[in-house]
Amino acid sequence: MSNKIVTLEINLEPSDNRRLASLCGPFDDNIKHLERRLGVEISYRGNFFTIVGKPHTSAAALEIIKTLYVNTAPVRGNTPDIEPDEIHLAIKETGVLEQNTESEFEHGKEVFIKTKKGVIKPRTPNQGQYLMNMVTHDISFGIGPAGTGKTYLAVAAAVDALERQEIRRILLTRPAVEAGEKLGFLPGDLSQKVDPYLRPLYDALFEMLGFEKVEKLIERNVIEVAPLAYMRGRTLNDAFIILDESQNTTVEQMKMFLTRIGFNSRAVITGDITQIDLPRGAKSGLRHAIEVLSEVDDISFNFFQADDVVRHPVVARIVNAYEKWEAQDQKERKEFEKKRREEREAKLLETAKAELSKQVQAEVSEGK
Repeated sequence: MSNKIVTLEINLEPSDNRRLASLCGPFDDNIKHLERRLGVEISYRGNFFTIVGKPHTSAAALEIIKTLYVNTAPVRGNTPDIEPDEIHLAIKETGVLEQNTESEFEHGKEVFIKTKKGVIKPRTPNQGQYLMNMVTHDISFGIGPAGTGKTYLAVAAAVDALERQEIRRILLTRPAVEAGEKLGFLPGDLSQKVDPYLRPLYDALFEMLGFEKVEKLIERNVIEVAPLAYMRGRTLNDAFIILDESQNTTVEQMKMFLTRIGFNSRAVITGDITQIDLPRGAKSGLRHAIEVLSEVDDISFNFFQADDVVRHPVVARIVNAYEKWEAQDQKERKEFEKKRREEREAKLLETAKAELSKQVQAEVSEGK
């Protein structure tokens, strides 16, 4: 797509200071939101607006401003406020963000993420697709064994979105199954309680942003790291949310998490369905989500294999060995269950035959 920069102008009519204030929002928050999301510069004097940026994003911004101004028309004498969800939906309707994404990845161009600590590139085609999906989909699932980069790349995508000012905060969470999610019984404040369970997420953040910056962002609540139980009852707008170790969520927890996602938010769910630590009989929320959500629009699934493991080469061989063992073990279990079922059925049949034989003999004896 062209790097040409254009300037577009529009005079909104009819002129109305109340409608203008509603359009721009308090402290021009709505205008800043549009600038951040579309990568354009918007200035105005009275009802005269100037938009500077790439042709397609500038044109989209102009149409959105026109649409939102129409929405400020007084109703029964009251000027309606423009809410963040209206802006989000107006941007969605233009399809401009999808165009941006497609242009970034067209013609097989390499996918990568720049951080202040260096460039992060996918090492396998599956990782490249995963990165692309995190940009193009509202909800992305990364499923596979340890060492495939699921969590690391998700954190990288979140940091990238924050640096680009596409979102306002990052939320990282995982179910603390080791404590049964009952963190209130553990000593210390919240950060001391959850640190052991969330250490892998912290490690990725420290590597990409540096220790001091992460500390400052956490203090300002730009980055929030918390156990899954603390997500209940919240709606998360303008956020990049990562749920790690999701195989250890229950069906109810997974549904609760997915329904927390608000406007201009993205969620990435990572997990390994071969490493479920839930109590016996509890169904994994990740397994259930794969079954229920596979055909839902704006949700992507990436399934990683041993070939995607990017740690020490021996790790890939270990993963392969375990996968083979698990496949064989599952096969043997099924065969064992089948054999037991057949034995039970045969025993029931023999019992039924014996009972029938006794009944027939009794009837014959009575007849005599």
